[in-house]
Amino acid sequence: MSSSTTTALSRQPLVQVLRNVADPRDRRGVRHDLPTVLSLAITGVLAGCRSLTAIWEHTTDLTGADLRSLGVEAGQALPSESTIRRVLQDLEPADLDALLRSWLCTRTGTINGRTVIAVDGKTMRGARTGEDPAPHLLAALDHATGAVLTQERVASKSNEIPALRVLLEPLDLNGVVVTADAMHTQADTAQWIRGRGGHYVLTVKDNQKTLRRTLKALPWRDVPSISSVDTSHGRRVRRTVKALEAPRWVDFPAAAQVLALVAEQGADVAGGVFETLGTAQVGRLALTIPADRARATVEALHDAGLIAEVRP
Repeated sequence: MSSSTTTALSRQPLVQVLRNVADPRDRRGVRHDLPTVLSLAITGVLAGCRSLTAIWEHTTDLTGADLRSLGVEAGQALPSESTIRRVLQDLEPADLDALLRSWLCTRTGTINGRTVIAVDGKTMRGARTGEDPAPHLLAALDHATGAVLTQERVASKSNEIPALRVLLEPLDLNGVVVTADAMHTQADTAQWIRGRGGHYVLTVKDNQKTLRRTLKALPWRDVPSISSVDTSHGRRVRRTVKALEAPRWVDFPAAAQVLALVAEQGADVAGGVFETLGTAQVGRLALTIPADRARATVEALHDAGLIAEVRP
C-alpha cells in the first residue's frame, strides 16, 4: 500500500474506511448500507459479543449518539440479526481483513521511537465445533496500543513456526522490532525478519540446547544489572536484566545483543525438612504458589539444578 493511501486511511474514522469494501449485494431492495452494517458488527465484536444474536442485541442497546457515529440516522431502523448474518456470509473476508489491517497499522504506537510487534498464539477453545479441534490462532499485536494488527489460523497439521511468516508478510517490518516466544527462536525465522528490514527479540530455551549453553556460559557475573519490581496481577515480582553485546562466534543470524532476564517471584513456605545423609544435607520444601505460576516456577527450579514437582 502506498504512503499516500496509508496517510489518507489514517485520517478516516472506521465507518468511512469501510466504504472502501465492495458490497456483494444486489442494489435492489438494500435498506442498510454496507459500512453501517459492518460498523455495528465490528463494534459488537469489540464489546465481547460471541454470536450474531449477541451482536444484534448489543446494537439495540446503543445510544442515539453511538448509532449516529456509526452511520445510523435518527429514526432509521436497525438491521436485523438475519440481515447482519447475510451480509457477513456474502462478504469476501480477505478484502475486509486487508482493509482493517491497513487501517490498524496507521494507529500503532511506538516505544522509544520504534514500533514493536508481539507475535503470540492462542487456542480458541470456545470455538470448537463437534469433533474438530479448537482453532489455534497466531496474532500480531502492537506493543504500545495492544491493537491486534493481523491474525492467522494455524493449519491443523502444522504449527506456529511457518505461520509466523504468513502472519507478518503483509506488514511493513522496516525498522520494526518483532518479539516472540521460544518456539520461534529459529535461525530461518530470524534471517527472514532481518531480510525484511526488521529486528527481533527472541527467547532462548531448551528447544535450542546448544545455543542456550553457549549463552549461559557468557561472563554474566561481570555484567552490571538493572532491576525493577512489578506488583501488578496481585503479586510481587522482581525482574533483573543484564545485557551483553553478542560475540561474533554466537551462531545465530544477525545476533546483536544477549539479554539475561531473571524473575524472582515470592512464595509461601508451607513446610520443610532438612536431613543429613552421609556428608550431604538434603532439604525438602513445600511451597504454596498460585496455579498459574506453577509450571514456570518448576521450570525455573529445574534450570537451577533442583528437583521440583507440582502436587495438588
